Amino acid sequence: MVEVGRPKTWPAILHILHINIPLSSAAFSPDGTCIVLAGWGKTIQLWDAASGTAIAELLEGHSDFITSVAFSPDGARIVSGSHDNTIRLWDVKSGTAIGEPLQGHTGSVTSVAFSPDGTRFVSGSHDNTIRFWDAGSGSVIGEPLQGHTSVVVSVAFSPDGTRIVSGSIDKTIQLWDAASGTAIGESLRGHSGPITSVAFSRDGTRIASGSNDKTIRLWDAGSGTVIGEPLQGHSDSVASVASSPDGTRIVSGSHDMTIQLWDAGSMTAIGEPLQGHTDAVTFVSFSPDSTYIISGSYDGTIRLWDARSATAIAGPPQGHSDSVTSVAFSPDSTRIVSGSRDNTIRLWDAASGTAIGKPLQGHSDWVRSVAFSPDGTHIVSGSDNNTIQLWDAGSGTAIGEPVQGHSSYVMSVAFSPDGTRIVSGSNDLTVRLWDAGSRAAIGEPLHGHSDWVTSVAFSPDGTRIVSGSHDKTVRLWDTGSRTAIGVPLQGHSNVVRSVAFTPDGTCIVSGSFDNTVRLWDAASGAAIGEPLRGHFDSVRSVAVSPDGTRIVSGSDDNTIRLWDAKSGTAIGGPLEGHSAPVTSVAFSPDGTCIISCSGDKAIRLWDVALCKATGELPQDYSGTVIFSVPSADGVYTVSGSGDKYINV
Repeated sequence: MVEVGRPKTWPAILHILHINIPLSSAAFSPDGTCIVLAGWGKTIQLWDAASGTAIAELLEGHSDFITSVAFSPDGARIVSGSHDNTIRLWDVKSGTAIGEPLQGHTGSVTSVAFSPDGTRFVSGSHDNTIRFWDAGSGSVIGEPLQGHTSVVVSVAFSPDGTRIVSGSIDKTIQLWDAASGTAIGESLRGHSGPITSVAFSRDGTRIASGSNDKTIRLWDAGSGTVIGEPLQGHSDSVASVASSPDGTRIVSGSHDMTIQLWDAGSMTAIGEPLQGHTDAVTFVSFSPDSTYIISGSYDGTIRLWDARSATAIAGPPQGHSDSVTSVAFSPDSTRIVSGSRDNTIRLWDAASGTAIGKPLQGHSDWVRSVAFSPDGTHIVSGSDNNTIQLWDAGSGTAIGEPVQGHSSYVMSVAFSPDGTRIVSGSNDLTVRLWDAGSRAAIGEPLHGHSDWVTSVAFSPDGTRIVSGSHDKTVRLWDTGSRTAIGVPLQGHSNVVRSVAFTPDGTCIVSGSFDNTVRLWDAASGAAIGEPLRGHFDSVRSVAVSPDGTRIVSGSDDNTIRLWDAKSGTAIGGPLEGHSAPVTSVAFSPDGTCIISCSGDKAIRLWDVALCKATGELPQDYSGTVIFSVPSADGVYTVSGSGDKYINV
């Protein structure tokens, strides 16, 4: 039986990822039944800790990303701080904002915390100050607390509510009298890098701090003296620390992607670091009963850990068990299909990120390419077993026997716009056309390439096919006469791995192992402008947005890039999160999302609007992941592939 607030398994990993990433803050409700989450989006989400389901609509009200959230001691309210320089109070039951945004800071609000009696809360800010607020009226109490010479990144009340501790980028920690607002003693110095997180012990006698110097330190809260030597073990900045409610342990999360438990008495590490996140761990927190740890990361995932055994309670639900090679949206955007080196195909619900049915099995070797029919009723797949297979997208059953005709790997497949034909490209150096109804070959193979054919696509009107090859060229073909149109398009200096038409059929986009993306005039075959440069490794996949204004590319440098199709300039920085080469990218039919998959076994969904809206992404921004699929070994990724698990 699952006790309230004590889930034995953690299906919530799937759903928590609905929040925009990177994740910046999370907290348990005082009774342990709810979790509040916030991140680089402008919304807050509440989740049921036992079932992992969302229990309220998104709380909207901030105009910039949210940095910190906390429950009131009675669990009835939430306080949030944001980069919009404001603080907001929220009613948990109704899910509505209480009053107007609280203004007073002149810089981003970095940290918020309620007093133990719930009558006040405290905030820290980029304006280098700390402020007190009346939790009932929302009014500022007194003047700002000044003393730090740089950003205040973390604040916390002592358990008895008489003191506040603050940590700052100025490398110091300061204790404050919560009644008078005056500093207590001198600043605590000992860290050699900026302070990232501070927390009181349960009895209020000690303070734990984390720092960019990769260490955790313990301090005597009475005398302000350091206790013992620094806790060392992390190989990168410590981003978050928390003391267990029972006072026996400390947990730390680091940019080295690990979580570490420490014995608060002996100040020694408990077991090995907890591994699973694939990017910086940005926050950690204990459940109220000290039995669980929740962690969040820039990889866009939330993880729940058993604090007693120091192990992950559960991984996400099963998905692919090897690299995901190809992904595609259904025409109505409700489903996603993925193909993998595990020889299977999977269908996913695009809204919830959950698997639809069981894996589609039939291929005896890697699945290289998958595509939906224009009406969404069928799926076609190409495989390293030299065959093509049609599938019923509703039932997931194979339609007929595998289609044979190629003498080597089938690298790419696509439906014609009217759904009556299929085109395939193969390592046997040929392109083939097939009747989608009878599955019979249409004519002879199309010969022209002198090396493997890696990618094929129909023109929007279905009259032409474009193909890319290991011979470094792009070719156009007439689908009626099944003959080559003109000469090969030359310009790439290495393998052409991916090709696509623009929606109006006037241009072709190609991605190459020469690390570039190129545009071509589909009528003349002439290159348009200079190559699009930005990736520092092979470009494996390209796609054009439905409105033709943008191009997306995925690369062996583990990143995804957006490009302005008209100017050829990059839109923002690279979308980072995948921990292995990005093997396939595609736009949703409405152009609002990009889906990617990767050798890291994960599938990721990215919000295109955010990239467009911001123009230039923050340096450490890893994309707005709407859902991702982690690896079978429990390692989460933030952009494409399938590993036995899927996160939403």
